[in-house]
Parts: sequence; C-alpha cells; structure tokens
Amino acid sequence: MRILVIEDEIKVAALITAGLVEQGWAVEFCGNGDEGLRLATANNFDAVVLDIMLPGRDGLSLLRKLRGEHNPVPVILLSARGDVNERVEGLELGADDYLPKPFSMIELVARIRAIVRRRTGESLTVLTLADLSLNLHHRTVTRADQQIELTAREFALLETFLSNPGRVLSRTFLSQKLWGYQFDAETNVIDVAVQRLRKKIDESFLPKLIQTVRGVGYSITAE
Repeated sequence: MRILVIEDEIKVAALITAGLVEQGWAVEFCGNGDEGLRLATANNFDAVVLDIMLPGRDGLSLLRKLRGEHNPVPVILLSARGDVNERVEGLELGADDYLPKPFSMIELVARIRAIVRRRTGESLTVLTLADLSLNLHHRTVTRADQQIELTAREFALLETFLSNPGRVLSRTFLSQKLWGYQFDAETNVIDVAVQRLRKKIDESFLPKLIQTVRGVGYSITAE
C-alpha cells in the first residue's frame, strides 16, 4: 500500500514512517498542511495518516477540503489533544478513524488495514492460489502446507501479485506500489526482488506460479 503521513513532529513522523515501511508499504511524508493537501490531491494513496495540528493548513481544514472535492481516500486523524468535540468534528467531516497520541505502531497498522478494508469492501484475510496461501492477519505464507519465511518487502510483493491473479503487472506498477517512486529503467531492483520471491515460493514446488512476461513485467497464475 501507499501511505501518506502528514505530521509536523519530526520524531513522530520518523517513527511512523519506519513502522509502516516495516510492513512493506511505500510511505511519503510531509510536515505541512498545504503540502499535504497538494500530495493527497495529486496522488492515489491507499490511506492518509493526518495530524490535526499542522503548520499552514490544519488537519481538519485539509480533511474538509479533501471531502469537499469528493476525495474518498481513507484518513486516520492523529492528535495529542483529548478534545471530544475536535474528535467528533473530525469524524463528521469524513475521517475514517481517530487515534490519540501517544499510540502504539501495532494499533496504527491494524487501524490502517481496517479502514482500507472497509473502504474497499475487502473482507478477505487470506489470499490463495493453487497450494499457496498468504494470511494478511497473521502475516504468514505457506505452500503445500510448508511455512515460508518472507521479508516485509517480499510479503508485500506477493500480496500485490495475489491481489491481481492472472494480471500482467509492469515493473513501473510494482515500483510505484512497493517503493513509491517512479521506475528507473537503469536499475534492476524489481527483477531482483521478484527473483528472490520466486526462489522461495516456486523453486521447490510445482506448478511454477510467477511468470515472466518478456518486455512487460510479471504475473502470477496457476495455469
């Protein structure tokens, strides 16, 4: 997933970013409300983590603008203040959830997953193809009943494949989805990541699931 973090406290933003990157998600960060609105408007994010107290445009004003423009991106509000009226106002403006500071990263990650599932209508926690199974809740992967250990990035890559079975995914798409930047044709970072994943889930099993589509990208299929 691509997550936008709009938070002006540098230490807090760094902790959030590090925690979300550990999940294999691509994260963009800014510390100003006006810049945050520009990023949220110009890009397709899966969720926004939005602090209420910001320099420039404050979080509630930013949220009001997003919803006024019919931008449906899921938003979690953060605030160090325990003002109930502020919380209610944020939810009435269209926030999907609210988390008071301080909070645990485990809870923030769980809440992001929950609001994205609610907004997309996705209720599945297990993605399967042939004898390969990926559990989003427990973050486990098995093939032919054998447990397979993946890094956070490999897990995110496999989740992307299994969410798009049979679809050819270009290197540009995978780059933007997992790394959050424009694909540089001079690098082979995507090919290396796919090779490492393929070695773990395909090398010792049949059928081979990850297919190379020459000149385009990759797909996952049991056919």
